[in-house]
Amino acid sequence: MNWGTKIIMGMFAFMLFIVAMVIYMFHMHGRDALIEENYYEKGINYNAEYDARQNVLQDDAKPRITITNTQLVIQLKDSAQYELILMRPANSNDDIKREGYTTGPSNLILVDRAKMVNGMWFLNLSWRNHAGKKYMFKNNITL
Repeated sequence: MNWGTKIIMGMFAFMLFIVAMVIYMFHMHGRDALIEENYYEKGINYNAEYDARQNVLQDDAKPRITITNTQLVIQLKDSAQYELILMRPANSNDDIKREGYTTGPSNLILVDRAKMVNGMWFLNLSWRNHAGKKYMFKNNITL
């Protein structure tokens, strides 16, 4: 083999490497847990989020979180309509999103732990009480 053939084979191997990396990146697109959907819109609406987080501090409405072997129990101060997002930083396919109303006189939100993997989770809870006041609570929990 002469040096011209070796140069052509080296260029072909490099181009094959570049094509393989492009295919891999397109395959991984959309599965990155570090990127949130609609993050521009969330940036625009940050003032509303800040006000909701301040309402938790002003009204002393921080939820009480209890982790048992079978459930994740979140207790709110008042009955409310809520939106709960549990995000797993390791894999976005494990994320849990629930909406609904608190249950019982203790104003509980119950989440079954059967499908939840042990490790760190980002908890993002936003709710609206019966008077229409908005609240937001963010925390990291470890199961």
